[in-house]
Amino acid sequence: MRFIKPDINIEFIGRKKIAFFLSIVCIAISVLSLIIHKGPRLGVDFAGGTLVQIKFASTVRIDDIKSGLGTIGLGKSSVQQFGQQTDNEFLIRTEISYEGGEGFTTDIKNALESSTEGEVEIRRVEMVGPQVGEDLRKKALFAMFYALLFITIYISGRFELKWMLSGVVAAALIGAVYIFNLFSVSIPFLIGAALIVTLIIFWFLELKYAMGAIVALIHDVIITVGIFSILDKEFALPIIAALLTIIGYSLNDTIIVFDRIRENLRKYHKKPLAFIINRSINETLGRTILTSMTTLVVVVTLFILGGGIIHDFAFALIIGIVVGTYSSIFVASPILLAWQNHAKK
Repeated sequence: MRFIKPDINIEFIGRKKIAFFLSIVCIAISVLSLIIHKGPRLGVDFAGGTLVQIKFASTVRIDDIKSGLGTIGLGKSSVQQFGQQTDNEFLIRTEISYEGGEGFTTDIKNALESSTEGEVEIRRVEMVGPQVGEDLRKKALFAMFYALLFITIYISGRFELKWMLSGVVAAALIGAVYIFNLFSVSIPFLIGAALIVTLIIFWFLELKYAMGAIVALIHDVIITVGIFSILDKEFALPIIAALLTIIGYSLNDTIIVFDRIRENLRKYHKKPLAFIINRSINETLGRTILTSMTTLVVVVTLFILGGGIIHDFAFALIIGIVVGTYSSIFVASPILLAWQNHAKK
């Protein structure tokens, strides 16, 4: 099945400056939003507290729900519509971690039935202590950091045959992060600094394929998290799973392009690198678009029909597929050309 003509020749590399500018703007807006909001809006998984999902038999107002919660000391809780408006379902979040039991749910049920004059069904109660939430935040950040490092080892070994060098660098970075973590250094700051140091090391060690891949992956993660921050969507454990999925998906796309670049370097060894990269992207464009479109159809269906529980998870995947496809073409591959231009200078 071919949607793209085999002899197509779109000038991707010629538009790399426009693409880089667009990426920088998107990253800047994402980072600015995260700074303004002091990070993403953490869910109960990471922030700790209690989440209660309730369902009413008839239409109710959020103000009436808050009024009922105020009578049992939960007046500062946030109340949010869940699912479709006709479902009459809501999520109640409070920073206080209650130790479960029938007493807590009974108090909420009685208070809400009194304030709304309607029947209430308690559908779900989740409680996470603040210490557990902090541990989950750390583990989530470390999971993403280690995933990126192990990916760079694979890329360096497969495309540049530098298994040992990249492995030593990754081991040193993991050791440094572990040691600094023992001194209670801020984890987000520590991971951010480690990634910056990683990029600098890769640049000087000429691990250009690994650098292109990791820059593209960081690009995808920052923009996805930034959109969640801009839209004020909750950041919970399923979103971490979505980000790791995005990393894997984007990497697969990048490897396909890199593999064709490596083949064409031997085939067109007398041609400029810009020509080879552009031709490689065009040759794999049909596969890239077909893979992205079929995956996107499934994820959009999940987003529309999957229900409120996986709504944000599917939304993150939609962003990741679009941004990951873009970065494989306009970010990862042009990094190779930028490195060569720097080497010539």
